[in-house]
Amino acid sequence: MTKQEQYTPRQLTEYLDKYIIGQDEAKRAIAVAVRNRYRRMRLPEEVREEVIPKNILMIGPTGVGKTEIARRMAKFIEAPFIKVEATKFTEVGYVGRDVESIIRDLVEVSIRLVKEKMREDVKEEAVRNAEKRLIELLVPKKKQKKQQGMTNPFEMLFGQQQEEQEDPQEETERKRKRSEIGAMLRIGKLEEELVELDVAMPQSNVLGMMPGANAEQLGQLQDALSSIMPTQTAKRTMKVKDARKVLEEEEADKLLDEGKVARLAIELTEQSGIVFIDEFDKIASRSGAQQSQDVSREGVQRDILPIVEGSQVTTKYGVVRTDFILFIAAGAFHISKPSDIIPELQGRFPIRVELNKLKVEHFERILREPAHSLLRQYEQLLATEEVMIRFEDEAISRLAEIAYEVNDSTENIGARRLHTIMEKLLEQLSFEAPDIAPTEVLITRPYVDEKLQKIVGDEDLSRFIL
Repeated sequence: MTKQEQYTPRQLTEYLDKYIIGQDEAKRAIAVAVRNRYRRMRLPEEVREEVIPKNILMIGPTGVGKTEIARRMAKFIEAPFIKVEATKFTEVGYVGRDVESIIRDLVEVSIRLVKEKMREDVKEEAVRNAEKRLIELLVPKKKQKKQQGMTNPFEMLFGQQQEEQEDPQEETERKRKRSEIGAMLRIGKLEEELVELDVAMPQSNVLGMMPGANAEQLGQLQDALSSIMPTQTAKRTMKVKDARKVLEEEEADKLLDEGKVARLAIELTEQSGIVFIDEFDKIASRSGAQQSQDVSREGVQRDILPIVEGSQVTTKYGVVRTDFILFIAAGAFHISKPSDIIPELQGRFPIRVELNKLKVEHFERILREPAHSLLRQYEQLLATEEVMIRFEDEAISRLAEIAYEVNDSTENIGARRLHTIMEKLLEQLSFEAPDIAPTEVLITRPYVDEKLQKIVGDEDLSRFIL
């Protein structure tokens, strides 16, 4: 049973509540969209083909949780997810990335997810095979013996030289020693021993140095060349515990069926893929703007339209249908409006949710409530140096007020403002921590004002520092 089947919309929103404060409308919209995929898969096949995902348009200022909601959800349900920025793409015929590369990148994410899952399935066998190879390295066979004047050119070419025959006594002794080494490996007695093994070297990207070439086409050509060129290896000396990881990965990859990986990855992309398009408002044709400025923006919109409404994209793993991929577009829409998007593309994002600007109480909850909140992160970071910090409630309230004030008086960057404020607040303490440990520090409201009030009071200074 997949996580899309396991969890109801209510349970999905409750999961998001652990990490993201507020924005209930957006959470509900994405939870329903995820659940609808499960509902669609239970329909008869002829109906299933007609039910397409209801894509979502998120409208709200930066730093309010648009990306985080989508990313957390995708991670939780183990769906392939990719975030792209609309401004990075150009229409066909211009220098830049074409929009079909979004789907190719999404397939690569799916390939990685499928391989991780399949590696888990073959882990036991991979561990056994890796252990055998480790034993071979620790107790090698008798070295090859060259016979003068008897060199076979085919053996030289393929490395198939004859091994010197062992007498039965030597073979028995070697088997006994291997058995002992195997037992010691299993109980971890040889973890610090050194072994030498051949490690595959990454292919050098010679084509990538060609000036003015299309990066994606060069990447495909590089992949094609890599598949026919022999894998280069180099000798590396490492500890047994490190060699085991390398060998287990190699053995797991040997057990994977690449054809099956590609098929499952394409299916996963088509049925569960999520594409998050950020800065969607930047490609809208702004009201009153010059015509020449809008040409490329509208061209990108028209290129995005086919993959959103459903088309076929050719990748190196096969053809991918985009009909059932969930697209989530997001933007602040300060200057442009959703109505400035071309009508055909507007219609492909029927669900629109507005994310609220963060208030003081939101900042306070962000500091206190989420799992691994910002305060807990700093507490745990400094605890590694035996500096124990604790925040009073009034200090937390004051930090929230400062974040709101600075956002209001300068540029509104949402919850990201808390990161800059916390860094400035604890800057001196972080620097001095190794010298004053072990100690305890209580962060009070006066402490916060002492460290930040001068900067907050000077608007010009706060623009540069906070």
